[in-house]
Amino acid sequence: MLQQRTIEVIKSTVPVLQVHGEAITSRFYEMLFQKYPELLNIFNHANQKKGRQQAALANAVYAAAANIDKLESIIPVVKGIAHKHRSLGVKPEHYPVVGENLLLAIKDVLGDAATDEIINAWAEAYGVIADVFIGIERTMYENAGWEDFKPFVVTRKVIESSVITSFYLEPQDKMPLPKYKPGQYVSVKMDIEGQENTHIRQYSLSDAPGKRSYRISVKKESGRDTVDGMVSVYLHESVKEGDILHLSAPAGDFYLTTDSEKHVVLMSGGVGLTPLVSMLKTVASEQPEREVTFIHAAINGQTHALKNEVLEIAEASDHITTHFVYESPLDEDHGYSKTGYMDQAWLKDILPLKDDAEYYFCGPIPFMKAIYTALQELNVPKENIHFEFFGPASDLEKERIKS
Repeated sequence: MLQQRTIEVIKSTVPVLQVHGEAITSRFYEMLFQKYPELLNIFNHANQKKGRQQAALANAVYAAAANIDKLESIIPVVKGIAHKHRSLGVKPEHYPVVGENLLLAIKDVLGDAATDEIINAWAEAYGVIADVFIGIERTMYENAGWEDFKPFVVTRKVIESSVITSFYLEPQDKMPLPKYKPGQYVSVKMDIEGQENTHIRQYSLSDAPGKRSYRISVKKESGRDTVDGMVSVYLHESVKEGDILHLSAPAGDFYLTTDSEKHVVLMSGGVGLTPLVSMLKTVASEQPEREVTFIHAAINGQTHALKNEVLEIAEASDHITTHFVYESPLDEDHGYSKTGYMDQAWLKDILPLKDDAEYYFCGPIPFMKAIYTALQELNVPKENIHFEFFGPASDLEKERIKS
């Protein structure tokens, strides 16, 4: 329990964090990696270089400060971060190191404005916040299925489109796989020749749970030398059937709930369809009477992955409706509902807005902003909107597009 004076001091720093939060977290990561370079192996280098990790941490610190007197209100956010931590192998012993460097970064950026009283208050508050994370993550580790990273054999490698390839992965020890929730992801840990550091990426599981293998479907990003492209190009061009990849147990708080009978709307852009295909297949097998609207946006038919798989599921059910939107369809493309983009007027015509539906969506950030804005302006209740970002989560409400 924090002392009242500590709470008052932390809350007084909220305006400062709004202005200097990203400067503090950027300095924090610089100091952390200088002192503990081995920790680079549990961070996404792409997110670091693009500033996403710094922004995500700044948002988390700001939320903690603003809600320091009612931390229970940010437990959903904490759980989302804790899922990532568990999938990356963050352990209790990492928290003192993080706390030490976060306090040093606050002092370094704010200078004399970071008085001893402020630093001491943040030290006390960080200890409480860290204990919350450690407790939640402890439960996650206990329920995960295995700890850290486990070797999996690539049993099949299937080209799904011009840019997306699926990898079917079975545990090397042949042990049964824990059943994950449709929409969750795994972390894949790789050592790439010529690269000093280990790389970890999260990929959504794109098949239904309950099988002998996991499937990830990976988009090949442009450029072997780019931060994003390095890992995806390695998977596409260098990983072969029979090779070993090291996976975390499934994690993530973006998943379909199968204890509801509400109409479910699944909307995706590009490779964002991977968790939604898992959801679709799960509903089709476990809730065959549940109404589903599946909407996917792609550039054209060549880039549209898993189309036939989705259509086969829909054609076998009277309760699944599909819509495909192609930005720039090719002459040979067919079976799509709309050209261009998903816009609010079109969504208004096809969505079950009068029903108490649940909406799940995933895709590139511009797609996410547009869909979130459209749903808000179509008066979909916030509690019925569920989404997943690639990389650290952002606050869509802050970035809402104005129509």
